[in-house]
This record gives sequence, C-alpha cells and structure tokens, in this order.
Amino acid sequence: MSMNVGNSSGSGEPEVMMDINTTPLIDVMLVLLVMLIITIPIQLHSVTLEMPVGTPPANAIKPEKIQIDIDGNSTVYWQGLPVSAGELDEKMTAVAQLNPQPEVHVRPNKTSQYAVFANVLSSTRRIGLNKIAVIGAEQFVK
Repeated sequence: MSMNVGNSSGSGEPEVMMDINTTPLIDVMLVLLVMLIITIPIQLHSVTLEMPVGTPPANAIKPEKIQIDIDGNSTVYWQGLPVSAGELDEKMTAVAQLNPQPEVHVRPNKTSQYAVFANVLSSTRRIGLNKIAVIGAEQFVK
C-alpha cells in the first residue's frame, strides 16, 4: 500500500483522487469466497433413500378409452360416430359418472377449426373429465 504524503504542484490544495475505491469490492469478494468454502462440504454429502423393493402391484382394472375425433370439416366424432355439440355433452356427462373414469383421447385434424377443438377441451374440463390426451400432435410439427 502507498500513502499520499503531499501534492507535487506545491499549492496548498490537495489533488483530486481519480482512482476507484476497491476496498468494498474486495470485501464482497472475500465474503463470497467464505460462503463458497462453507457450502462446498454440504453439497458433497449424499442423501440415502430407502426405495421400495419388489414389483409394484398390477392395476387390475384398465380404464376405458373414449376416442373423440375432429375431421377436416370440423365434424366431431364420438367413437367413430358423428355427434352434435349437445349429444357430445350428454355422452361426456354419462361417461364422467363412471368409476374409474375413462381416458378421453381427442384427435383433431390439422385442417379443423381451432374453435371446435377448444370447445371440446373446455367441455371435458367443465363436465369433470380429468384424463384427457391430445393424440396426433406430430401432424402439427412443420
């Protein structure tokens, strides 16, 4: 370290110091270094987990699969048969009461209207069907 004893110009006024004060920067660096040194041993400890041994029990009851298709003309099909919006709601309401609840597979066509697809999805959620899957999404990838 050095010390400024006086100015070289000989006048009585001190010179303006143009250097940056690095003391706070060094303090922050040292604090971060200490934190790093403290936390490294904590990260190296392993966590032991006791996992279950054996095979899980097989699900004896397979849920039914309901296929809802939407073709290029935005016609909705329930299990291969064309249905109107009212009939679709009635069928979904009846299916929602089943236990276990069936899986609903919605397969839209690339050229169908999005509003029809969104209406089918919102109807399934409104009625209470929770197991919904959109099938055939690879056709939308360019």
